[in-house]
Amino acid sequence: MTTARPKPKPLTITITPDAAEHVRVFAAEAGKPGTQLRVAVKGGGCSGLTYVLDLVNEFKEDDKVIEDQGMKLGIDRKSYVFLAGTSLEYYGGLNGKGFVFNNPNAKTTCGCGTSFGV
Repeated sequence: MTTARPKPKPLTITITPDAAEHVRVFAAEAGKPGTQLRVAVKGGGCSGLTYVLDLVNEFKEDDKVIEDQGMKLGIDRKSYVFLAGTSLEYYGGLNGKGFVFNNPNAKTTCGCGTSFGV
């Protein structure tokens, strides 16, 4: 009898089509069309780490740059360790939360979904 190996986590970060479209809309509304999205993690929040999203004109020199859905995402190297395999999604509607990080590395999350622990 062989033991099934767990499926390895993808070593990239993805953004869903709906989330990418909302980033474009928010950038246009902020008067920053054509800007790029920078994703990071910083200490804080009720679970220890919190997600950060920024619209930027340029990425930092040591950012890892990933293209998905026609959009460039920049992730600083320290944050990438915590975010590899994550999908950035957007949920709207009556009970929508906005941007949601589906992070397979998170062992704990807070109720609002903006912080996590590993």
